[in-house]
Amino acid sequence: MHFPDNSQRPDPGEEYDRLWKIRTIFDTLNQAYPKFYNPSEHLAVDKVVVKFQGRVIFRQYIPKKRKRFGIKIYKLCDESGYMYDMRVYLGKDSCSATDDMTATHANVRNLTCRVGGLGHKLFVDNFFSSPRLFDDLLRCKIHSCRTVRPNRKDMPSDFGPKKLKLTKGDVRVRTRGNLTALAWKDRRDVYMLTNMDQPPEEGNFCDDNKQAVKPQIMARYTRHMGYVNNSDHMANSYSMCLRNFKWTTKLFFHLPDLTVINSWILLSSCGAKCTLQDFRLLLVRNLIKEAGRSQDRPTPSFVGRPSTAAANVMRMDSRHNQHWPAKSSKLCCCVCSARSQRRGTMYKCIKCNVGLCVVPCFADYHTKTNL
Repeated sequence: MHFPDNSQRPDPGEEYDRLWKIRTIFDTLNQAYPKFYNPSEHLAVDKVVVKFQGRVIFRQYIPKKRKRFGIKIYKLCDESGYMYDMRVYLGKDSCSATDDMTATHANVRNLTCRVGGLGHKLFVDNFFSSPRLFDDLLRCKIHSCRTVRPNRKDMPSDFGPKKLKLTKGDVRVRTRGNLTALAWKDRRDVYMLTNMDQPPEEGNFCDDNKQAVKPQIMARYTRHMGYVNNSDHMANSYSMCLRNFKWTTKLFFHLPDLTVINSWILLSSCGAKCTLQDFRLLLVRNLIKEAGRSQDRPTPSFVGRPSTAAANVMRMDSRHNQHWPAKSSKLCCCVCSARSQRRGTMYKCIKCNVGLCVVPCFADYHTKTNL
């Protein structure tokens, strides 16, 4: 997570301090996620939107998303929904874009740098796809499969809706080495790139009901492409993020949701049988229990007489339940004295060691703040 350029860096002050803190938390979590988990063979890269309608320079509008306005995050997830890496979109990064590498190409390369050389299979949508990206990933031993826009650079020159006159069920294939470009028509034209599978046969394929038969490459892509959406759905099922006018607060509360999902997947990978809801309830109970333990720790002793406020809190603390009346020599009732009444009593509290009338002063002393 970084600034695109110095022109978008906020002025020093409170806003910059918040930004520095959220950046530190983001980088710490993002570096911790891959340390404790080995992802599955199939991975997916996609974008999600953290809903936010306030003012921020990199807020995105994506009309096809359910959350149209918000902060866009690129994620790398495996088939269980574990988020292995993520990047916040802060605007077009002109530093990473070159003549041979577009900004989307650079984003995918940054997300997959931790899994290079391990033989993973990557699925992404047409927003990122290009033949050059496929060749670049293959050099890192990452095979890819994804939909692609026909006007991308280095795509076959005869691909496109105006050049290929396809009817329902038609399949057209072009190959270059181990890279396959596929055009298929069902209700509309679909274009794909892959270097995972053998090129399918060309022709027209329809079933007995005259419905187009989906190629195996298409079916495989549909099955594996939803990993990021699955992870985002689980994170938003029990989201703790509420409406807020500061994007740093919105993004901060989104990070614990992602961390809880990853923790639950780690627990499940160890053989534990626990639903996400039960895991979150157990996590809340443990946090409350740990907070109670921290309050039970003895407070440091201070020189001098304790303050009146501290004495009032201690005498009404439910954990100190040894407040019992006992007979004593004649004492002045401290409750009556606080009420400007002088009254003697033969009883006292053995815990507080103060004289108290049995009724009603003993109960008032241990239950009321203002005597």
